Amino acid sequence: MAASRKAPSFPRFILGLAVGGALGSAALFAAAPVAAQSREETLLVVVESGTNSLDIHTVGANPASYGVTWNTYDRLITYGTKTLPDGSLSYDHSVLKPELAESWEATEEGVVFHLRKDAKFHDGTPVTAKDVKWSFDRMVTVGGFPTFQMAAGSITKPEQFEAIDDYTFKVKLPVKDKLALPDLGVPVPVVMNSALVKKNATPEDPWGLEWTKRNDAGGGAYKVESWKPGQELVLTRYEEWKSGPLPKLKKVVMREVPSAGNRRALLERGDVDVSFDLPPKDSQELAKGGKVSVVGTPIENSLWFIGMNVKMPPFDNVKVRQAVSYAVPYQPIMDAVVYGRGIPMFGGPETVTSAAWPQPSPYRTDIAKAKALMAEAGFPDGFTTTLSINQGAAQIAEPLATLLQESLGQIGIKTTINKVPGANWRAAILKKDQPILVDTFSGWLNYPEYYFFWGYHGQNAVFNVMSYQNPAMDKLIDAARLESDKAKYEDDIKSFVSLAFQDMPRVPLFQYYLDIAMRKNVTGYTYWFHRGLDFRPMAKG
Repeated sequence: MAASRKAPSFPRFILGLAVGGALGSAALFAAAPVAAQSREETLLVVVESGTNSLDIHTVGANPASYGVTWNTYDRLITYGTKTLPDGSLSYDHSVLKPELAESWEATEEGVVFHLRKDAKFHDGTPVTAKDVKWSFDRMVTVGGFPTFQMAAGSITKPEQFEAIDDYTFKVKLPVKDKLALPDLGVPVPVVMNSALVKKNATPEDPWGLEWTKRNDAGGGAYKVESWKPGQELVLTRYEEWKSGPLPKLKKVVMREVPSAGNRRALLERGDVDVSFDLPPKDSQELAKGGKVSVVGTPIENSLWFIGMNVKMPPFDNVKVRQAVSYAVPYQPIMDAVVYGRGIPMFGGPETVTSAAWPQPSPYRTDIAKAKALMAEAGFPDGFTTTLSINQGAAQIAEPLATLLQESLGQIGIKTTINKVPGANWRAAILKKDQPILVDTFSGWLNYPEYYFFWGYHGQNAVFNVMSYQNPAMDKLIDAARLESDKAKYEDDIKSFVSLAFQDMPRVPLFQYYLDIAMRKNVTGYTYWFHRGLDFRPMAKG
């Protein structure tokens, strides 16, 4: 039906809608991508901040890159989907299903995967186990986020991987880690066209990271047609994709529109199809308005928090950290920043009795108690410091930091807010030189020990923004990862949560909703733990 229709006239935005200077030029919303397809086969998406890399393995690849690689690369396995009580769709962390691997079986050594024989990369090259082996070698060798991510499932070195033949691949596991198989379904273990990347590698860059940062080496359901960093990403359907049902959408155009108000106006007028990761206030008002569909899903294993670097005075003093925890204006944050689209993570019981995560800390706003702790710590008159935020998440981080700045001032802590551009945030937190910051972290695998492995373990991964290292904490986290006895497992969790609330290197604030607003003819949106859009099941009716 769509093929027989005359191509529609361009939306006003594409023809040159003034957007308060947010784009700088209407040319950023070029008409050509939409003219090339029927409007029903093209999805127009606006986001606050786009990807800074086409390859999740590159240093400093930001969260927006997760969604890009999810659609442009395949993995051996993926997750099933389920319907939530509100009727929306979500991935199902309890169901693993084939993607590049048609089947797999456990062995004494680990897991053996049998690859589909009809898969091809975007340039037509067949996908083989040698490509899988090279890609896995790469992800555990390049360091940083990819290498830490796979270590969460005891996947740490090239010697664990073997290409048995062209279509059989083995992963050897040193221990029976329950996170190993689920970890192969996250965005990191992509399978790359190894010959293509090696052709563009250099002696200084043997893994070709500089080239893949800007170029597509995948075989996923979509391929990169064009990318203008800071402006626009265009994906087109890969017609030879065999790892699932061919997507209904032929083209996806993602454009960066920093102004939340402009994104909302574009959606309400029907000039775009999707506005992703909306500010809570807009989500609340759009949901009440009823002109568009709004889906809000609590992000699993996720928290917004205040992180304090325990290696930097005065935050190396636990009483200072506890004072900050009592000075936080929790309820004003929920009311004026989150607009109720989040689950409070404060004011919990004094003693941890639940093995659930996230769970509320026992702290609540108490300025008198905070002042007393500051005096006990030796800072009765306070001190001066820098409070850093990610401008790529400014819709939450900036008003939150402003409220926090005012509240900390009441106990003598004078802060200057340092706004770090979103594209630089990952690199900035890797330096571990920010005394106090506001951030969010979502654990991809829905297990408490996974969240703590990333955020609190002494390995000091990128998301341990506090540089927190405590051997007692490490022992509890490592034990929980391998524990098969349910009672002992839950005891380990309660113990490391209690320790976190005692030491308070980070202050839990709230579990956030991932909000998306869509025109009512858009279907198939599915919530994913990586907080990226999966375009493969989406369609326009």
